[in-house]
Amino acid sequence: MLDIKFIRENLDSVKQGAKNKRINIDIERLMEIDATLKPMKQELEELQHKRNTLSKTIGRAPTEEREPIKKQVIEIKQQMEKIEQGLQPLEFELKELMLCTPQPAREDVPVGKDDTDNIEVKTWGTLPKFDFKIKDHVELGTLHDILDIPGGVKLAGSRSYILKGAGAILEQAVMRFTYDKLIKKGYTPMSVPVLVSESCMEGTGYFPTGRDQAYFIEKDNLALVGTSEVPLTSYFSNEILNHNQLPQRVMAQSSCFRREAGTYGKDTHGLYRVHQFQKIEQVIIGPADKESSEQLHNELLNNAEELMQDLGLPYRVVYVCTGDLGMGQLRKHDIETWMPSRNLYSETHSCSTFHDYQSRRLMMRYKDENGKTHYCHTLNNTAIASPRVLIPLLETHQQEDGTVVIPECLHPYTGGLKELKVS
Repeated sequence: MLDIKFIRENLDSVKQGAKNKRINIDIERLMEIDATLKPMKQELEELQHKRNTLSKTIGRAPTEEREPIKKQVIEIKQQMEKIEQGLQPLEFELKELMLCTPQPAREDVPVGKDDTDNIEVKTWGTLPKFDFKIKDHVELGTLHDILDIPGGVKLAGSRSYILKGAGAILEQAVMRFTYDKLIKKGYTPMSVPVLVSESCMEGTGYFPTGRDQAYFIEKDNLALVGTSEVPLTSYFSNEILNHNQLPQRVMAQSSCFRREAGTYGKDTHGLYRVHQFQKIEQVIIGPADKESSEQLHNELLNNAEELMQDLGLPYRVVYVCTGDLGMGQLRKHDIETWMPSRNLYSETHSCSTFHDYQSRRLMMRYKDENGKTHYCHTLNNTAIASPRVLIPLLETHQQEDGTVVIPECLHPYTGGLKELKVS
């Protein structure tokens, strides 16, 4: 959430920022309510002060003057109640508008309409060349009896799947390798809930605008998370940290759930777009310092790049344009990994900087060396997500006979399994 003072002082840039992100928000109405509320609150404070002052005089006043004073106090209270009744709907509307007002993108973010306007900034690895007809990950999964999509559909409907045998082992190997690598880099592992309150979803910016993408349990007023970013970041809500506690580097592996609303008929084949998946997320809570946030963003991105290099998977990094940014993202880099069967780079990671957008919503603060309180900066990035990463992993490392070579870095986690052989 943006600071209302920032909106007042940067009205044109906030409007342009929303336009560039292709987010429809009535900033004029927001400003109108803000201007209306200020005198109403001022009048309410004056009446409150007047009522308190009069109330204190009742006991000291002559008997004959007490009733008129009491009557005056009652009249003031009635005036206050009337103003409060007018304030409530306006404050509610203002909050809703504030929650839906996007953070303007950083100045160097390219202006564009969607992911087709993202800018490639780096590539790594040589794209695989095959002198045989390749199999896609579904064919390979079926050949090695490690993937059962019909079985998943039977249990949970479309966009569902089951990994079994060596498939489940391979997924866990990727996760455990990633987990250990991040621990060695100083990230604190956490096991967090995947069923969270609305305040957590709202605080991290996934509600109210992303509500249609979440599985929500109305009976308990809880939502299934689409990323462990939500509980990891919310863990620090309503806290005031000390400057020497920053940055906080945390990580979690969790099941993630997304409804994929609005994607009917898109990416329906295989494992690319599913409702439930496993993900290890990296989150950093840092100081309110732009230079520090820049360094931490690069750290998160580098962690993910190292993992893809270890797995021998060619990728590119793109700088995400305004139209492909979320509500709170100041800037974002995506890692897109080469997927042979799709014959293109496809998103596997998103590295985001929010500055104080999430921390204002979550009341996440810290005290600097001088004891002054600031809102923290927040950042996050995917470390690894499965089963999507299994698509390039299986397809890139396949051999002509259908054998799949397992990257050496995973061997300590596969129980000695070094390749998926055709029986």
